[in-house]
Amino acid sequence: MPRGGARTVSGPPPDPNSLRSAKAVEAGGWKTLPAGGYDGPVPEWPLTEASPREEDLWADLWAKPQAVMWAQLEQALEVALFVRTLAEAERPDARADIKKMVRGYLDSLGLSVSGMLRNRWKVAQTTEPAGVMVLEADRLERRRPSARDRLRVVPSGEGS
Repeated sequence: MPRGGARTVSGPPPDPNSLRSAKAVEAGGWKTLPAGGYDGPVPEWPLTEASPREEDLWADLWAKPQAVMWAQLEQALEVALFVRTLAEAERPDARADIKKMVRGYLDSLGLSVSGMLRNRWKVAQTTEPAGVMVLEADRLERRRPSARDRLRVVPSGEGS
């Protein structure tokens, strides 16, 4: 068993609100996915004949925002393998290793929160919870203050 060193998913996932991540956003490190989902053509099913459940899952998945990146990265085969594995995992007699594979696919395809963070994807937020439109510049201005922002310069001579 290997010891020490970084592994693919070791450590906490990236935080899009951290100062380091803010610099990565400026450099193009984070991808913002459209909140409305993918509106491009759905790829053909790449595996052998699909079951009706697989067809439903396939159509649902290609409507998600993450599908924008799958299309760009040409991941139709990976998505199809996930769909087939998920359909098998839904069965009442599904083995535990199949369910574990589904969890891995969720992360690698960005379908879980941790998968979205690790892929450095975020879904565009079109409205605030109260229904107010927010521009990205406004969001950056409202970031929480850093430790440096909280420091206060005290002129010499002020006593306590």
